[in-house]
Amino acid sequence: MGYSIKGLGGVTAPRGFLAAGVSADVKGRGGTKKDVALLFSQVPAAAAGVFTRNRVQAAPVILSRERVARGRLQAVVVNSGNANACTGEQGLRDAEAMAAIAAEALGIAPELVAVASTGVIGVPLPMDRIAAGIRAAAAALSPEGNADAAQAILTTDTFPKEWAVQAELSGGRTVTLGGMAKGSGMIHPNMATMLAFVTTDAPVAPADLQAALRAAVDRSFNMITVDGDTSTNDMVLALANGLAGGDPIAPGTDDWAAFAAALEKLLVYLARAIARDGEGATKLLEVVVTGAADLEDARRAARAVAGSNLVKAAVFGCDPNWGRVLAALGYSGATFDPARVNLWLGSVQVMAGGAPVPFDEAAARQVLAQPEVTIRADLGAGEATATAWGCDLSYDYVRINADYRT
Repeated sequence: MGYSIKGLGGVTAPRGFLAAGVSADVKGRGGTKKDVALLFSQVPAAAAGVFTRNRVQAAPVILSRERVARGRLQAVVVNSGNANACTGEQGLRDAEAMAAIAAEALGIAPELVAVASTGVIGVPLPMDRIAAGIRAAAAALSPEGNADAAQAILTTDTFPKEWAVQAELSGGRTVTLGGMAKGSGMIHPNMATMLAFVTTDAPVAPADLQAALRAAVDRSFNMITVDGDTSTNDMVLALANGLAGGDPIAPGTDDWAAFAAALEKLLVYLARAIARDGEGATKLLEVVVTGAADLEDARRAARAVAGSNLVKAAVFGCDPNWGRVLAALGYSGATFDPARVNLWLGSVQVMAGGAPVPFDEAAARQVLAQPEVTIRADLGAGEATATAWGCDLSYDYVRINADYRT
C-alpha cells in the first residue's frame, strides 16, 4: 500500500467532482481573464478546513469557517480579483449571497456552499457581475473543468497549480485525491494570499479529515514563505465524498497511513509550486534542517532561513554569503550550539563543526544559479528534521507590489 501520481489532474480527478472556471470581469476592466471558479461534488461531502491566523479576516473566511465546522459541504465558489476583505457588514452579506446564488444554480442548500475570495482588499464586490459569473460557471460544470477552475482562482500567479495522486488501500481499493491552489505574494507560515482546495473520493469522517488536513498543512503550506506577509483570506478546504466506496478509513490503520501520505504528498507539491511562483521569483529555495532538538525547533530554523530577505537576496545574486544563513538560524528561536553546526549550499560544504571550511566559490555560485537551490543545515542538537520552501528576492517583487492595486 502507498500512493501513486495521477498525471497532471486536479480537483476533478476523484470520482463525483465537477468544476468550472469562467470570466466575469470582476475587476470591471473589460478583461477576459477567468475569475470565477465553481467546485461541485455530486453528493454531500465530509468537509475540513484550515484558515488564516491573521486577526483581520475576510468575509469569505468567516462564512466558510462556520460552514466547515458543521462537517459537510457540497460546493465551493471562488472569485479572484477582489478579496472581499475589510468590507464590513456588506462584505458578509455579499459572501452569503455568493453561496446562495451558487446553491440555487446547483439545487442544493446554501449551507452546503463554502466561499473563497482573493485579490484587492477594501473594495466591495461587484455582485451583479459575480452573480452572472456564478450562474455561468454552474452551467459549465464538467469533469474536465479542473484546468479552467485552477486558472480562475489566480491573481499575480504566473501559472496554475494543480495535481492529483492515488492511494492504494487494502482489498484492492484505490482512492484519488486532487487539488488546486493559488498563491504568489503575501505568503508566509501560519497560512500563507493563498487558497487551496482538495477533493477526494475516499470515505473519511469529518473529524478525521480535519486532523489529517491539519497535519498535512503543517508540513506543507505552513512551511512556505515568499515575503513574510500573512493574508486576510488564506484557506485550505478539503472535501471527501466517499464515492470510492467501502467503510470509512480509520486512523491508526495501514489504509489511513496510505491516505495521509498521499494527502501530504499532494499538499507539498502544491506548496512547492506556490513558493516557486513567488512574486518576481526566479528560483525555488529549499531549506533542510537536520539534527534539531525537536520538530518545532527544526521548523523554526528552516522557516527562518527560507524567510530571510538577506538569504533570499543572496540566492538571487548567486552570492554564497553563508553567514546570512547562520545568522537566520541564530535568531530563529531554535536551541543549538553554533560550535556544532554543519552547513551546505547544495553539495558544497561551507561550515563544519561551527567553523568555516575552504570551499570552491565558483562551485557554490553554480549551485545558487540553478532553478532549484537547496540549503542544508545540521544543528547537531538532536534527531529532528524539517524542510521549508521559499524563493529568491528579485527586483521584480518591488515592481509587482508597487502598483498591485493600480
